[in-house]
Formats: sequence, structure tokens, C-alpha cells
Amino acid sequence: MSVSDLDPVPAVALLARPGAARERLREALAHADVQIVLEDDPMTLEPQALHDARPQFVVIALEAAIEDALERLEPALSAPGLTLVFDEAELAARRDGWEAQRWGRHLAAKLHGHQQVLPPGAEDEPALQLEPGLPSTPPVPKETALQTHLEQARSWADDVPADGLYSPPAHLHEPVALEQALAALQPVLPETAAPVQAAPEPPPVPAAAPSVFTDHTAWSLVDEASDAPAVVSAATPTESAEPAFDTGHLSLVDLDAAAPAGSRSGALLVLAGIGGPDALRRLLAALPSGLAVPVLVHMRLDGGRYGNLVKQMARVSPLPVQLAEAGQRATAGEVHVLADDIGVHAAADGLYFQSEAQGISIAALSAEHSALVLLSGADLAHVGPALDLAAAGAWVAGQVGEGCYDPAAATAVVAAGMVAGEPQELAQVIAARWGLDDDGDAA
Repeated sequence: MSVSDLDPVPAVALLARPGAARERLREALAHADVQIVLEDDPMTLEPQALHDARPQFVVIALEAAIEDALERLEPALSAPGLTLVFDEAELAARRDGWEAQRWGRHLAAKLHGHQQVLPPGAEDEPALQLEPGLPSTPPVPKETALQTHLEQARSWADDVPADGLYSPPAHLHEPVALEQALAALQPVLPETAAPVQAAPEPPPVPAAAPSVFTDHTAWSLVDEASDAPAVVSAATPTESAEPAFDTGHLSLVDLDAAAPAGSRSGALLVLAGIGGPDALRRLLAALPSGLAVPVLVHMRLDGGRYGNLVKQMARVSPLPVQLAEAGQRATAGEVHVLADDIGVHAAADGLYFQSEAQGISIAALSAEHSALVLLSGADLAHVGPALDLAAAGAWVAGQVGEGCYDPAAATAVVAAGMVAGEPQELAQVIAARWGLDDDGDAA
């Protein structure tokens, strides 16, 4: 029995312009065992028509030409209970063969709400998805099972040889308490010992005048080795003027300048790829309106349409979203989308973006004050540097669960002991660690 026999057939609406991308998405939905209740061009579709179709999922082929149309359809797309699935139109048009089949299996798993993404014939293979949590507690042995061994040990106790290498002295007995043990170690004095002559009492010291504690400049340490009696001089009570507190030269301390350079180089770096727009959308939407660190987003897009990604994420993110430019400083509490040729370097006053052919370098971040999140489609080449950053003190997490179309890199860091969770759950942990309250203080 397949998963579709157990669950009702999902109702799906396909929004894409006519062309190869729309045909590829239609083929993937046809193999996903769903009901396509609406297929239309978002440029001409009316919001009421989308609402009347009553879909449960909306699959959208993203491209620059439909940005204005999506804003017009925003009321219908924001309906409660409606799940949006985004895919790059150019990428969908080129997807073919094994890659198209693999993406179709992940799409079907998301629409049906299960984790069966293996090809046919491999359903019985053990799942490699790790689940967080403690191992099960081993059963406690029953007392009745040990009773036989206890009775046998008790019967053999008399035959065990005692330690004959030590015998306590005759005048000592085995102490049973700490006080008795200390008393047993004291030497025994003979009864005929001569009484100790009492030491002569020292001559009485003449009473000193009452000291005045208002003047502490005359205080000194007592020389215990001196044989001469100490002479206490009476201080004349004088009324000293209280020191005046000068507030004319007070100034506020620049906390940002006084902070270590590493703390100003911290950031939250989010890495994503295939399936990343949906996971990134859920992560940013769940973040608070203030963070103590900047958010850096690096997600490879075919065609380099990072401006479109900025517009999409700005609709759901409570934080400002902008495209990173070389020479610009990373601002705490803002989301910076990084292109493939933009990296970062740490300066005394924070992180700055720079042109870098290889893109973002994880090693450029301050480990003690940074966080790293690997979402669906993150590059496997980032796993090693991410674990090195975690070993140096960074907080590293990976996406798990529904919607993780390409979990290879995220699963690798989770298997190494890093934090695991859905994008919304990871956002809650980030908010607890780096969120700011209404007064701008760290949570």
C-alpha cells in the first residue's frame, strides 16, 4: 500500500508562465499523485479565481517577470492553511533525467507529508535521517534476579582471607568517627608528669582614650614581633570636610568600541541551495525584529537573480533585507544576501564585504560570536569548515524534517553532533541567543 492510499489526494495549484518550466512542473505533479485544481499564468490570474479553486498547495515557478503579479496575488497566497512551494523557472526548465526524477520525489514527499524520497524498490532501506534525543534508558535489573548471587556471596564471606600485613597498635582502637580518629593520633602523656607552671600574667595595659574612626590616616599594622608595649595615641576629633564629587568631566563609554574585535566580527551565516527559498523563507519569517548580529545569506541561484531573492525575502522577514555590496559594512539586525563573488573580511569595527572569486569563506568569521545554519541544498564543501568553526566555539545547526529536499550537508553536521531542527525551530533558538528586546538589549 502506497502513501497515497492512506492520505487524501492533495489539491495543488500550478502558477507558471507558459513554457518549458511549466511543462516540467506539470510532469512532476502528474507523477506525484496529486490533484491539479488550477493551472494558470500568474500574469493574468485573478486572486478570486485562485481562492475559488481552494488548493492546499501552490507551486510557483519564480522569475523576474512575475514579481508584480505575485504582489497582486498576495491576499490569496496568504490564506491560512495554504502552503507555497517555490522553484526557479530557469532551473526547472533545464532539469531533466535523474535530477528531474529526484526533485519530483522530494516534491511528492512534501505534498503528501512523508519522508519517502528513495527511488522505487528501495523503500525497505533503513532511513539515514537522524532524530535528536537521548538514547533509551537500559532496563533496571530486578532485585529478585540478584538475590541468588547475594546469598552465595554472603555464604562465601567467611572463607575470604583477611589482611594480615597490618595490625593496629595495642594502645589504639579502631576509630568509628573523625573525632575518635583524631584523638587516637594524639600522644599519651604519663600520669606523673610535672604540672606546667603558669605563665606570669602580663602587666595591665593602661586604658587608651577612645579612638576616633573618622581619621583613618593614623592606622598602622601591629608589629607582633615587637616586645615593647604598643602605645595608643588619642586622636583629636576633627571634623574633616567630605570630598566633593566632580561630575563635570563624566562621559558615556562607547560600548561598541570597548567590545573585543571578535564580538563585532560575529554574524549569523545561512547556507542553502536546492529547496532553499522555501526553507529560508520559513527561517527569516520566524526571526525576531531585532538581532545582535547581522544575518548573511548565501544561496547559489542559476542566473544570479539575487535581486529577486531580496524582494521575496523582504516580504516575510521582520528584519530589513538588502543585497550585499563590496566595501559595505555588515549591519547588526539586517539580512544581507551575498552573491557568488562576495566574501567578508573582519576589521576592528566589524565585518566588511569584499569582492571574492571563491565567495564567502566560513573561516573569516569569529567563531566565538558567530552562528552557522545549513539549510536544504547547502554545499557539501562547507561541512568541513563548518565543523572546524564549531570546534572553535561557534553555534552550528542543520535543517531536518519535511521540506529538506537536499539534506546531504545538513545531515552531515547533525550527524557530527550539531543542533538539528526545522527552520522555524532553529529561528527560535537563534532568537533566544541573539535576539534583542524592545529596549535594544540582548535577550
